[in-house]
Amino acid sequence: MCGMSQQRPDRSNPNTPAARPDASMSLLTNVMDHSLDDGYAEAAARKSEAGVRGLPRTLRAKLGLAAGLVLAALVVTVGAAQARISAPTLAKEREELINRIQKGTGEADRQQQRVDALRDDVSRMQREALKQHGSDKAELLGLLSGSTQVSGPGVKLVVDDAKDAESSGGGPRESSGFSDTGRVRDRDMQRVVNGLWASGAEAISVNGQRLTSLSAIRAAGDAILVDNKPLVPPYTVLAVGDGQRLSTAFQDSADGQYLHVLQENYGVRTRISVENEVRLPPAPSLIVRTAKPQAGAAKADGTDTGKGTS
Repeated sequence: MCGMSQQRPDRSNPNTPAARPDASMSLLTNVMDHSLDDGYAEAAARKSEAGVRGLPRTLRAKLGLAAGLVLAALVVTVGAAQARISAPTLAKEREELINRIQKGTGEADRQQQRVDALRDDVSRMQREALKQHGSDKAELLGLLSGSTQVSGPGVKLVVDDAKDAESSGGGPRESSGFSDTGRVRDRDMQRVVNGLWASGAEAISVNGQRLTSLSAIRAAGDAILVDNKPLVPPYTVLAVGDGQRLSTAFQDSADGQYLHVLQENYGVRTRISVENEVRLPPAPSLIVRTAKPQAGAAKADGTDTGKGTS
């Protein structure tokens, strides 16, 4: 073997870059080169982008409030516009309803006038019949039946509710159907009228309503009806008779004492006075409940006709 010296191979490649001095400290190098991990980097990028494109939170709240106010104003405006559009229609309907009510009221008034006129005709015919068949008793029959106007001395009795009309209690009003015992009731007026009849009254009217033997005093709710006509307080009772004697007899009677109890215990206001002259209108109409021939009725020549008065 020849003793030719061998050249030491060169381990370095001229094309390979030189190794870094800190190649042996790769962990520290990585930490220095990448100080933030990928998550922090992405979060920072998003925050930066939002800061550029977004709006501050307070500004967004103000814009939302402004949008809500604009929407509310829009709703109110639309409602007002609709109300303005429908107002003429509602006004027209209201006017039509008022016209219908007025027309119906006018028709009812005309019918009532007709009823009153027919009632007057019936009363006139009844009075004529009484005069024709009653001869000298016609005036007495008219007085008793209430078909004629009456005037003469008498008494005037005014009965009114209590001022407060809120008292309560037992006694003669313990069976009251009204919650307010300070108010005059139909039973009170019945006792007043019956007491005046028993004391000698020849004719009686209550608030202009002439009473007859067929008259009824009753209640409808809180109202007092006389012959189905409602009355309002104060109730003015006129009675024809011997004024002073009638007043004394009534106040001394049980019904007069009953009225005095109402005045003392419940505040019902009463006032009675003797009048030199009172006028009572005739009853609106008379109703004949029964009629049969009068036995023994005869003509002037003595012949029995078999006919009587009704």
